[in-house]
Formats: sequence, C-alpha cells, structure tokens
Amino acid sequence: MNFDNIWCWLIPLLVGAICGIIGYYWGKGKSDVIDNSPELKALENENASLKADLDACNKKLAVKPVAKPAKSKVASSLAAGSAAMAFDAAAAKAAFGKKIKQDDLKIVEGIGPKIEGLFHNFDIKTWQALSDATVAKCQEVLDSGGKRYQIHDPASWPMQAKMAFKGDWKKLAKWQDEHKAGKL
Repeated sequence: MNFDNIWCWLIPLLVGAICGIIGYYWGKGKSDVIDNSPELKALENENASLKADLDACNKKLAVKPVAKPAKSKVASSLAAGSAAMAFDAAAAKAAFGKKIKQDDLKIVEGIGPKIEGLFHNFDIKTWQALSDATVAKCQEVLDSGGKRYQIHDPASWPMQAKMAFKGDWKKLAKWQDEHKAGKL
C-alpha cells in the first residue's frame, strides 16, 4: 500500500470538511441575528400607523358617498348649453380630411375599434362621457381587456375627447400631429 497516495487524497478531504463545518456554523450564526435597533422599531410603528390610516380612509370612502354640490342656475344653464352643442361634421372633415361621425371615440389618438368597444361596455359612448372620465377610469377600462391593452397610455384621452366634444377640431388635429401615438 502506498501511503503517499492516500495522504494526497485525505488531506484535501479533511480540509474541505473542516471548512464546510466552519462555514455552516458561521452562516447559521449570522441568520439568527435579529436587528432590534430603535430605528427599525420606529419604522415598523410608522408603517403600522400608516396602514391604519389608509384602512380608515378606505372605509370612510366606501361608507360615505361624496355629496355633489347643488348647481346654481348659471351652472345648470351652462351644462344644458354644452349638452346641446351641435356637431359640425363639415368642420371635423375639414380638420381631419375624412368624414367623422358624432361621438366616434376612434377619433381620439390611441383608441381603435376594440378599445372603443371596451369603453362602450363601461357605458362611455360619447365624447362628453370620455372627457368626464378620469385617467384612472380609462386605465380600468383598458385593464378589463386583458394584458394586450396594457401597452396603451390613456393619459391624454379625456383631454382629446374634450376637444372633440367642444368642436375644437383644428386644435385637436394639431395636437395629434404634434404628439404621435397620443403620448403627452
């Protein structure tokens, strides 16, 4: 039996085993350390307080609907006048160079037939309804369509719909020319 050959294998195995045991206990000792610093406790308390405030606000919003202020006679007449605003198809055609149908949501840069259908599912069928919608509501409509609609950015859609509703066709066409893909 050749002892020189055995020691060539035995020494590295012993060194490796000893290093493995030392590393195991060294790593185990570090994972058992708990940080009880006052900063950590203060941040945990602040986090708990903020969560409680958020829950209280959410409950308040869910229980108590926001009361709408009564409209004055002037505001009522302005609203009635804006609802009765006439659609000028000739001006729209002159600005865009194509025939535009009233309340066609596809005139808004970024809205196609399928997205228009999603808005119709949420009972947003007119330029006025889209102009009154929040960006968050527009995002909710997009989210209802699934992952393939997440690429769209609805940030400018209410503003564009407002221009269409008011009949600012030249302004809308100019804005769309300057902002390709409807991005702000």
